[in-house]
Amino acid sequence: MFLHAPSVYDFRKKPIFYGPVSDVIPSSPVFEMYPMGFMTISTHLQMAGFKTRIVNIAGLMLADENFDAEERIRKLDADVYFIDLHWMPHAHGALELAKIVKRHHPNARTEFGGFTSSYFYDELIRRPEVDLVMRGDTTEIPTVKMMEVLSKGEDLSSVPNLVWKDAGGKVHDNGLTYVQEDLDNIVFDYGVMIKNVMRTMDVTGSLPWYGWDKVPLTSVFTVRGCTVNCAECGGSNSANKRVCCRSHPAFRSPEKLAEDMEGISNYMKAPIFIVGDIRQAGQGYCDRFLKAAKERRIDNHVVVELFNGASAEHFSNIDRTFEGGWSIEFSPDSFDESVRLALGKGYTNEAIEKTLPNAFRNGCSRFDLFFMTGLPQQTRESAMQTAADAKHLWDIVDKDDGLFIYDSPFAPFVDPGSRAFEEPEKWGYKLRARTLEDHRRLLDSPSWKHVLSYETVWMDRDQIADTSYDAAIVLTNAERDSGRIDDAAADERNDRTEVARGIMYRIDDILRIEDPEERDSKLWDIKEEGVRMMNNTITDKNDLDWTSGSIWRNVPRIGAGLIKSLIHGRH
Repeated sequence: MFLHAPSVYDFRKKPIFYGPVSDVIPSSPVFEMYPMGFMTISTHLQMAGFKTRIVNIAGLMLADENFDAEERIRKLDADVYFIDLHWMPHAHGALELAKIVKRHHPNARTEFGGFTSSYFYDELIRRPEVDLVMRGDTTEIPTVKMMEVLSKGEDLSSVPNLVWKDAGGKVHDNGLTYVQEDLDNIVFDYGVMIKNVMRTMDVTGSLPWYGWDKVPLTSVFTVRGCTVNCAECGGSNSANKRVCCRSHPAFRSPEKLAEDMEGISNYMKAPIFIVGDIRQAGQGYCDRFLKAAKERRIDNHVVVELFNGASAEHFSNIDRTFEGGWSIEFSPDSFDESVRLALGKGYTNEAIEKTLPNAFRNGCSRFDLFFMTGLPQQTRESAMQTAADAKHLWDIVDKDDGLFIYDSPFAPFVDPGSRAFEEPEKWGYKLRARTLEDHRRLLDSPSWKHVLSYETVWMDRDQIADTSYDAAIVLTNAERDSGRIDDAAADERNDRTEVARGIMYRIDDILRIEDPEERDSKLWDIKEEGVRMMNNTITDKNDLDWTSGSIWRNVPRIGAGLIKSLIHGRH
C-alpha cells in the first residue's frame, strides 16, 4: 500500500496560513503531489506478482473536508505500508500517517523511502512508528527483493539499501550498495495508475494531485542524479553523492525516453514534461532522443527543461520533432549575475536574453521563467531589481509571445544534502533546523514565515517574507507595464498580495499573546480567510496550467492504450 501524506496532518484542523510556498508548482500548499517512484515501484512489484495500491491521502483530504483519513487507513489491508518522505515538507504528515497505520495495523510494517528518508535514515528508523527505510534513488529492484524476502519469512539482511528493525527492535543497516548505472531497466507505465483506478474505483485517491483529472500533466525522467551543482538544491550533483552514493548521473537511454513518451501518448493526449535538460548527457544524447521521438510521431504537447541558455538551432530541432507543440521551463533563480554565479549556475544574463527570442522565433508556444527570494549573496535590493528586470525580459520578445515570469520565496526549507545545508556559514545561511524533528516541528507553525528553516546574512526572516511580497507587486506592475495584463487583473493580484501580507502581520501579533486559549482562538478567526488565499497568493496559479482536455475526454484513447498494453504483455 502506497500512502501519500499531506505536508501537515491534519491541516484541516489547524489554523495555518500557507502563504506563497507553492504558488509556482502544480499542487497546493498541502503538497498533495506524490512522487513518480510510486508508479515505477508499484509496476515492478506487480510484475513480480505482488498486489499494490496507491492511496493519495493528502488529495482525498483536500477534496473533501469531511473525509476521515484515519478511518480510510483503518479499512485498508496490506502487509507493508510504504509512506513517501521524498520532499522535506512532508516531515510532519508522513510520520503522522505512520502512527495511524501502526495504531490500526500493528502487525503490518511501515516503510519509508525517498530523498529525505535517505538523508535522515538513522533518525527515522529509531522512531517507533517506522519499521523499514529504503535508501537510494533507484529502489525498484531492492523493493521487490524486500517483498520476496518478507513473503518467505527470511532474514532481511540480504536486501540492499535497507535499514530495518528485527523482531526485538534492534536496528540493522544493510548499507547503500545498489546504485544503478543507467535507468533502462526501470519500467515506466502510466497504465499502472489507470488500472489501479479501475480495480479500486477510487479516482480521487489515485490522482497524482488534486485536480489532475481536470488539467492532467504527465512526466518522463531523463536522469536520476544531476550534472549541475547548484548550492541550494537537494538534487544537485554533490547532494546525490552524499545522500544516494551516486558518483555520476544515471540516464535513461534516448530511445527508452522516446518510448516512455509514446506510452503516455497511447493512453492520453496530455502534456508531457521531460524532467531534466535533454542536453545534460551531451549533444549526441540530445540528437538521438529527438530523432527517436520524431520517428514515433508523438502528438502530445511537450515541455522541456533548460539548465542554461540555448541556441536557435536547438529550438529549431525541438520544433521539428514534436507535432503537438512545445514549451520551456527555465529557472535562472535570479537576474543578478553575482547571485546566480554564486549558486553555481554558470551562465550570463546575455545568455538568458538571447535564449528567449531564440525560443519564440523557432516555435516555442510558452516559456516559464522562475526567480526566487532568499538566495546566497542576495540582498533585498538585488531581489527587487530581479523583479523589476522582468519588464526588460518581456520587452525583448513580442507582446503575443507566451512568456510567463514568476518570483517566489525560497521556501520553506534549505534542502538537506545541498551544499548550503551542509556548509551554511559558507553560503551565508543561518539554519533554524538541522534534524528531521526540527523540520517536523517547524511545519506545525501557523504562518509560512515561521516555518522557514533559515535566514541569511543579507536578510532575516521578516525581510525575506516582506521582500517576497514586495517583489511580487513589482513583478505584477512590470507585467502590466509590458501590456501583458490589464489594470483590473494587476490591481486584483496586488490587492491579494497585500491581503496575504496583512494576514502574516496579524499572525505575528497573535503569536505575541501569552494566553494560549486566546492565541488559538484568534488564529482560528483568520483560518477561513487563509484557506481562501492558499492556492493563489502572489500569482495567478491558473497560468501554470497547459491547455489540455480533462482525463475523461481521453477515455477512448485510454481504452485503446489498455488493449495495446495487453497485446504487448505490459503490466
